Amino acid sequence: MARKALKLASWTSMALAASGIYLYSNKYLDPNDFGAVRVGRAVATVHLRSARRLCELCCANRGTFIKVGQHLGALDYLLPEEYTSTLKVLHSQAPQSSMQEIRQVIREDLGKEIHDLFQSFDDTPLGTASLAQVHKAVLHDGRTVAVKVQHPKVRAQSSKDILLMEVLILAVKQLFPEFEFMWLVDEAKKNLPLELDFLNEGRNAEKVSQMLKHFDFLKVPRIHWDLSTERVLLMEFVDGGQVNDRDYMEKNKIDVNEDLEIRNNAANYLPQISQLLNHVPRQMLLILKTNDLLRGIEAALGTRASASSFLNMSRCCIRALAEHKKKNTCSFFRRTQISFREAFNLWQINLHELILRVKGLKLADRVLALICWLFPAPL
Repeated sequence: MARKALKLASWTSMALAASGIYLYSNKYLDPNDFGAVRVGRAVATVHLRSARRLCELCCANRGTFIKVGQHLGALDYLLPEEYTSTLKVLHSQAPQSSMQEIRQVIREDLGKEIHDLFQSFDDTPLGTASLAQVHKAVLHDGRTVAVKVQHPKVRAQSSKDILLMEVLILAVKQLFPEFEFMWLVDEAKKNLPLELDFLNEGRNAEKVSQMLKHFDFLKVPRIHWDLSTERVLLMEFVDGGQVNDRDYMEKNKIDVNEDLEIRNNAANYLPQISQLLNHVPRQMLLILKTNDLLRGIEAALGTRASASSFLNMSRCCIRALAEHKKKNTCSFFRRTQISFREAFNLWQINLHELILRVKGLKLADRVLALICWLFPAPL
């Protein structure tokens, strides 16, 4: 890695030196003549071409490959923008299954044809992801529903995709021993069967609905259990916007509050990061993945300057840990002690959040004072 960094620095220095000599000898200053600008454009073009090829690969292989592409598309703070912006389409514009395939899955799982179950059924899906696509439909009693139907081949292909990923990662490791990504395969082996079970997803939706019921602006669709299976999930249809749609949030007066440096620096330590993740407990990886998604949403909404997501996640972890400890003890004194500790830790987080806000206000005042000093108002 050090040799690569030294080589890159050498080429960059040569480009900058060449730019300086050229500009010194020319009368007119054109930014396009800077070597750094030209090199930067070339690097961006290579990134964009590679990102498009990766996206095409994910779309061609579908299933597990799209899942990986979706996760990469959420790493706004880590990967170059060419990758994240290109791969983001996989979140809602993945390859579609045909209506013939959709009818087949519904017939096999629910035992009836679409016209027997629905008054109307939109052929064009509202969105398509790695494992399924969602269609808008109307039941015979007039209720509008969202029908999530699993792609027919994804269950059979998932085990083959995981095996292929494992072979590819082992091959890459032979070329670059410092990269350790086998943990990604282990996670896929464990979590993919759960994600392919839509009944499990429905139970989780009800659990989340109960946990977040105090948020008036958030609506978790109700599940129609009588028309749901492992491959078909029928939900109440609710109008709304995507969680990372800033325009929708502003239009509906939803407060979205409340990284270039990180991305560039993290890229230099990818081998160390991959080795670390290979030794992290699987439950912790789930928390990190959730954090990745939250940070991706924050980047899309423009709230990266706020630490609210980290503070809120800390609060949730403290409450979950306290609840787990209370369940494992029968002592009233011990339960009381755990509750006091939980309250104290939450108070510390609240205090820290208050301090951050105060510092932010002070910083804003100082910046304003500096601007007034540099650009005094005319008398």
